[in-house]
Amino acid sequence: MDEVLQFLKEYGPFYIATVDGDRPRVRPFGFVMKYDGKLWFCTNNRKNVYKQLKENPYFELSATSPDNRWIRLSGKAVFATTPEIKAKALEESPRLSKMYSVDDTIFELFYIEEGEATFSSMTGEARTIKI
Repeated sequence: MDEVLQFLKEYGPFYIATVDGDRPRVRPFGFVMKYDGKLWFCTNNRKNVYKQLKENPYFELSATSPDNRWIRLSGKAVFATTPEIKAKALEESPRLSKMYSVDDTIFELFYIEEGEATFSSMTGEARTIKI
């Protein structure tokens, strides 16, 4: 898990894909943290990505390094927003404070369950780990 976290933090933004009806949707994300043994991400409950993940919680994300290595991480989004996890996210990434607060009603956090990360490169190397 630490290797996944490091890659996403070092080579962000990363791009999360969801399903909207019968269409794929991809958008950049920049926040990830490790807390309580899980990888966490955040969004806003007024955004389409939130609605899409609530309807179909399975997603995949990808990020690429400058030396042509990449990661694909897939799994299930589990929303578990609490004041404690909001505070931890704001501490981890102070820039989020420009958009969210512990007391607001739009700031949402989710962790990945059933996670599987594949590290790949242009040389054809691939390695998969469970999260």
